[in-house]
Amino acid sequence: MDDATRTRIEAAAFRRLQQHLMQDRPDVQNIDLMNMAGFCRNCLSRWMQEAAAEEGIEMSKEEARAAFYGMPYDDWKALHQTEAGPEKQAAFEKAFAANVDPDKG
Repeated sequence: MDDATRTRIEAAAFRRLQQHLMQDRPDVQNIDLMNMAGFCRNCLSRWMQEAAAEEGIEMSKEEARAAFYGMPYDDWKALHQTEAGPEKQAAFEKAFAANVDPDKG
């Protein structure tokens, strides 16, 4: 497989993941994703921001989140996120520390 084809396939898979998380399963909470998988929607938006930077494109954290979420992050949170109890928050702190570079969080 040539690089251009691989890139198109990878991009299509990413778009499908994004659709799944944003449209098909907005009920799945970011904190649960982080606690179980070590990444969440915010990580994916940060990875987009980092990939843009590698291409010489400046993208703020807010711009990257809006690009991934399809709306401002605060709007997404208001529509789909629920409050997490202390047990989930404690698990999140551990998962975040283990999986996210503290300088990038």
